[in-house]
This record gives sequence, structure tokens and C-alpha cells, in this order.
Amino acid sequence: MEQPSPVKMSFDQEAAAVLLARVAVDRTGSEDVADVLRWVDRSLIRLCSKFADYVPDDPNSFRLAPEFSLFPQFVFHLRRSQFLQLFNSSPDEAAYYRYILNRENTTNSLVMIQPTLLSYSFNGPPQPALLDSQSVRPDTILLLDTFFHVVVFHGETCAAWREQRYHEQEEHAAFRDLLEAPQADAQTIMDNRFPVPRYIVCDQHKSEARFLMAKLNPSQTHNSEGGGGAQVFTDDVSLRVFMEHLMKLAVQS
Repeated sequence: MEQPSPVKMSFDQEAAAVLLARVAVDRTGSEDVADVLRWVDRSLIRLCSKFADYVPDDPNSFRLAPEFSLFPQFVFHLRRSQFLQLFNSSPDEAAYYRYILNRENTTNSLVMIQPTLLSYSFNGPPQPALLDSQSVRPDTILLLDTFFHVVVFHGETCAAWREQRYHEQEEHAAFRDLLEAPQADAQTIMDNRFPVPRYIVCDQHKSEARFLMAKLNPSQTHNSEGGGGAQVFTDDVSLRVFMEHLMKLAVQS
């Protein structure tokens, strides 16, 4: 029986994702961002080719051990992050983001790469939600933490109820509590972080909703048919398509 590789068994995918991000950011100082993105892609493909279990030339047989299973999605979000996508960022903003990435610990750096998302609804306490357009629902409130921004996002129905001032009526105390919960949690995040993140409160379909929508996996776009969640107007590929291409390239003999 083949002995498991000690490297494979002890791989720390969170630390590896942060290290890859820092090396990529460092390379942007001397290389074009497009070349850095290609290097990131090649690094991920080589890692999967070496440590995944698969039958050569059969993408359907591709399997990653639990120690590696989250690494591809970290790379997916890194490729779309403000560290490697400079659109809508001034040079000083890009330099600031990259400086902070290099000085923070692994946990905070990972939040910068793959933000955290909490969903608030009438169905129970706040729940971690997938960083995906499917998580956007009319009757839920989302709290997004990107480290640099803390975003409270109201679904379409919740925003309409708030505009009609239902939360000021005693019989709708549950809705008032629902509105206040993400704001209190956002304040807790900001109280414990330096530099203090920008606080954004927005509604679905309004302009500032872009701060949340830009971070979501675009599993539902303007080119998609059916499905739940909100549409993301982008030409970026989804995580599913990204993984399909990765598996195809990693198993090539």
C-alpha cells in the first residue's frame, strides 16, 4: 500500500493561499499583471497535477484530499481580488491594499482574499453563507467582511419593508431585530480592526450594492437561464467553470 506523502498530509492550504498571494503581489512590481495571473494559474495546475488523485486524461476522476480541497477556490477569489485586478483602483489604493496584505496575519489576509459572508433571516440565527450570487435573497440581509470594507446588504423585500417603516411598528419587532443584528455585528468587526474598514449600508439593485456583488462567485449571470439568487453582470467565469478547466488541465498526461 502506498504511503501518504508527508507534504500532502501536512499541507496548510490557508497559509499556502496567503503565501501565494504575497508572492504574486511582489511579482506585480516587476511584471505585468497578466503575466502574474498566468504564473498563478500554472502554480495551481502544477500543484493539482502532483497531489490530486486522478486517472490520466479523465477529468471526471479528479479528486483532491481535504488538505487541498479549498485551495483552488482561494486561488479563484485571489485572481478576482483587488490585488491582481486593478480596474477601478488608483495606484495609491492598489499600493495600500498590497501593503496591508503583506503585514497582516494569515487569518486577516485570508479574509482579504476570500471575504466572509453572513446571512440574516427570520429562520433563525445568522448563518455563514456561500460567497455566491445564489446567497442573495429578497428576504435576507447579508453582512460581507472584506477586511477593507464591511457591507450590510438588504435584500429587495427587506429594503421595501424598511422604507415603509415596518420596523417602527411594535407588531413588527422581529423585523426591527433583524435590521439591527447585522449592524451590531458590523460595529463589533470595526471596533476590533485597524485600520478601520469602510462601512457601507446598501440595498439590492442600488448603486452601492456593487461592493457586495463584485465579490460574489457569478454562478448566476445575465447570460444564465433559470436558477435562484441574483444575477451578476460580468463576463468572469464562475467557480464551477474555473474548476472544470482546472481539472481538464491537471489530468493531462
